[in-house]
Amino acid sequence: MDSAGSAKRGETLKRWQSAMREAAFDTIRNLPVLETRAEQLLTVLTTGTISSNVYLRRLHNFALDMNWLAWPILPRKRWPKVEYKLKRAITLEEHRKVLAGERNPEWIAYYQMLWHTGGAQTDIATLSADNVDWSTKLISFNRRKTGSLVQLHFDTDLENLLSNLPGDGLLFPNLARMKESDRGSLFSRRCQLVGVSGVSLHSYRYAWAERARACG
Repeated sequence: MDSAGSAKRGETLKRWQSAMREAAFDTIRNLPVLETRAEQLLTVLTTGTISSNVYLRRLHNFALDMNWLAWPILPRKRWPKVEYKLKRAITLEEHRKVLAGERNPEWIAYYQMLWHTGGAQTDIATLSADNVDWSTKLISFNRRKTGSLVQLHFDTDLENLLSNLPGDGLLFPNLARMKESDRGSLFSRRCQLVGVSGVSLHSYRYAWAERARACG
């Protein structure tokens, strides 16, 4: 588990470490790899979540790639199919409901920023004034997950939003200090209060992607 995560960095490493702490992995956590049996992997899969399924596959493949296993512990056909929950974009009407039900100005601005940019929740929460180039009307940042550069030109709506955010330091100082899971939980709570269901903060990325596709 430690070796498989050793090459990961940033948010990807945090997600890996969090996944490895799942109780479902306790069954095999302290077992030597060569002594691990197929029924023990099946126990992890039946007691765990979709995440357990995904990360156990990665562990298993890593052990094979490292030649720690001469052959698979669990044959490919015996792995349960990964069935993800339905994910969808947040609609404009739902977005407006969320804004109408929110009283905290920082959260309101954060939701609007997600809507206009389609950024990942942590990338947007940790934006600073240094990421905004007013002369070219450009927001630039490196994605936490991949390290790739993102550059977005902004129009009048986003310009007005940015002008009301801090001119120095973090744009969302309180949200930047929060854990990703805590921001997600608070958003889910807000959605419940305003009668919106079936969406998460990531749904803002889907909404932006749908609009981008519609624009060609």
